[in-house]
Amino acid sequence: MKKQLITLAVISSLSFASIAHLHADEMEPAINSTTNSSDVLDQTAEREHTEELVGLSSGAILGAVVGGPVGAIVGSFVGVLIGKTVGDETEIETQNELLAKQQQAIELQTYELTALHEKQQSLAEVNDEYIQVQTQLADLRQAEEQKMQELAIGLNVQFKTGSATIEPHFEQQLDDVAYVMALSPDLMLDLTGYADRRGDSKFNQALSEQRLIAVTKYLANQGIADERLHAKAYGATAPLHEQQNFENDFFDRRVTLKIMPIGEALAAN
Repeated sequence: MKKQLITLAVISSLSFASIAHLHADEMEPAINSTTNSSDVLDQTAEREHTEELVGLSSGAILGAVVGGPVGAIVGSFVGVLIGKTVGDETEIETQNELLAKQQQAIELQTYELTALHEKQQSLAEVNDEYIQVQTQLADLRQAEEQKMQELAIGLNVQFKTGSATIEPHFEQQLDDVAYVMALSPDLMLDLTGYADRRGDSKFNQALSEQRLIAVTKYLANQGIADERLHAKAYGATAPLHEQQNFENDFFDRRVTLKIMPIGEALAAN
């Protein structure tokens, strides 16, 4: 009789364990496919209950084999603990996998943020360099405009009496004119030669032309093309002051230079 009871308990436990296992397999897709949180909780609880049943059945079988009906009861409780432990280990493994994925996502975001920060820093440095270059260009343009305004007012190269030789201290002024002309190819230079009122008018005319030739030749040697130089000599016909004296004669012995745009120069001619 005792052996029959043990055999019946073993068969019942195996059948119940199989049914519980099949029921757990059927519940798994439902848990994965549903979007309702309450259903997920219910299904999770049912899965845990199934795990307990599996453990209970397993323990019952073990207890029946070992100690008969009393052993089956004790084994059932031990099986519950075994099933619960198996379920906990599965849940821990699932959580560990989720934590690992979260860690990978955090590392990826950290890398992307670092790369973005480096890119922004590089762009900021390029922007600072651009601003610095623009500032330097603005300062250069301002200096050039100021120089051109000074030269546009009129620059005179003075000469000694009866001479067409350029004095050394006027050469630096002519160098400045040549520099501005080289920077701005759209500019022309208007030159006019003069002489004071002393002496013969023909001699004064020829002397003003010689002075004009000396200045244009100096500028040509600095790289200024002849077609950008418009020159004309007036002799003693255009004095700066009505009264003639030693001081006024000095200012009349000159070549006047004036920088102007090509259009304005052509209109003046």
